Amino acid sequence: MTLDGEALEQLRKRVRAGGAEKYHAANAAKGKLFARERIALLVDEGSFVEDGLYANSMAEGLPADGVVTGVATIGGRPVCVMANDSTVKAGSWGARTVEKIIRIIERAYGAGHPMVYLVDSAGARITDQVELFPGRRGAGKIFWNQVRASGAIPQVCALFGPSAAGGAYIPAFCDVVAMVEGNASMYLGSDRMVEMVTGEKTTLEEMGGARVHCAESGVGHFLCKTEAEALDVVKRYLSYLPDNWTQQPPSATAVEPSSKVDLAALVPASERQAFDMRRYVKGLLDDGSFLEIQALWAKELTVGFGRLNGEVVGVVANNSMFKGGVLFVDSADKAARFVQLCDAFNVPLLFLSDVPGFMVGTAVEKQGIIRHGAKMITAISEATVPKICVVVRKAYGAGLYAMAGPGFEPDATIALPTAKIAVMGAEAAVNAVYANKIAAIADPEERAAFVAARREEYERDIDIVRLASELVVDAIVEPHELRAELVRRFAAARGRDRHFSRRRHGVTPV
Repeated sequence: MTLDGEALEQLRKRVRAGGAEKYHAANAAKGKLFARERIALLVDEGSFVEDGLYANSMAEGLPADGVVTGVATIGGRPVCVMANDSTVKAGSWGARTVEKIIRIIERAYGAGHPMVYLVDSAGARITDQVELFPGRRGAGKIFWNQVRASGAIPQVCALFGPSAAGGAYIPAFCDVVAMVEGNASMYLGSDRMVEMVTGEKTTLEEMGGARVHCAESGVGHFLCKTEAEALDVVKRYLSYLPDNWTQQPPSATAVEPSSKVDLAALVPASERQAFDMRRYVKGLLDDGSFLEIQALWAKELTVGFGRLNGEVVGVVANNSMFKGGVLFVDSADKAARFVQLCDAFNVPLLFLSDVPGFMVGTAVEKQGIIRHGAKMITAISEATVPKICVVVRKAYGAGLYAMAGPGFEPDATIALPTAKIAVMGAEAAVNAVYANKIAAIADPEERAAFVAARREEYERDIDIVRLASELVVDAIVEPHELRAELVRRFAAARGRDRHFSRRRHGVTPV
């Protein structure tokens, strides 16, 4: 078949138009953009170079085989992009769809470029299953390549529609997932399949909608109102990371923190009184630089990227506003994954501790709190980036360990004057040691005086100056001194030895 210039241009125009107009109109009614419009909003103007435009072009109604792939730049930095075209058979996968996705991930990995997935797909085409599913270059190779690329290059997903069945694992293998509320969903089986298999009647939104995954399952990281917001999240996320694991995070112009936050006034004198650690983080970092990750899930722990004097840091902070800041199964998983992400891409870690410890009780033991806590502590032990632990108010029990305490080779353990480090709080400790004596004192006033005296003794035993004199903490600083102290210490820690252990890899307590 010979093409003249006009015929070739007509072919290009037909392929780039995607599916039938009725599908474009249906998407527009839902607030959904065309795949090529999404790419245009994401990347630098005129920078996109497409690969595989004519995939399956001999077939009827399958332009580009339902996926757009190629290389572009974002802020002048190269990225590889994959975007499902939901106007073509609902963005479902055929054999060439799979091959295009495999090729672009391989290209990203080989070149050391970040990989961006713009997902909107109904999953595999059952009619094409022999060609796309079981073979060496079948759909499984997508996930194999994602796992190989994990930690080598940033992988970020914006989810605009469904990500169904096996296809749901593309977002799952990404570093982070931005989901558009009302349209985005992830599920292994459709609502009809669930009813057929289990008898449960549900909807895609109830089972795998954006809010479910961002607030309950933890598979989603950012809940976005619009597609433009999701694309902005992708760009902002990548701005904190290097192109690949061999490089350092990009620096930016230093900005003073918000003058609206008084760090000293923010921390209550009573450890029983909650305060919002997110405000503390924002008062410490460069103004406007904090990007919180998984803000709606396991809220007792706050994690995210920010800048300290223009340099990227990853923040792990307990938030007493939620469940008293106690560590649960989900918050342990949240911390472990974020710490691994930072360590993979050379992002120094700042731990802000205000933690009573891990949760206890029958429910959490059955959920595997010990195993999940071990996972968190494993990630912190294995992290070889610069780490600084700041005890803002308290670090009790294994919570000290989980927040990169002195035994985990932080570059420094810094205490504020409000800091307390102990096996447990004074009230719990006195009750544990003197329970029988307290119960034996009949007079309420005498009992209260006995308890108060024992608590005072305990507080003297864990006095922060004593801990500094014993070299448990490396410095005691005032809140207004903390930012400058951290800037100096992180600068001094650059270039530290990144070796951890003589082995291939540990056995993670998953």
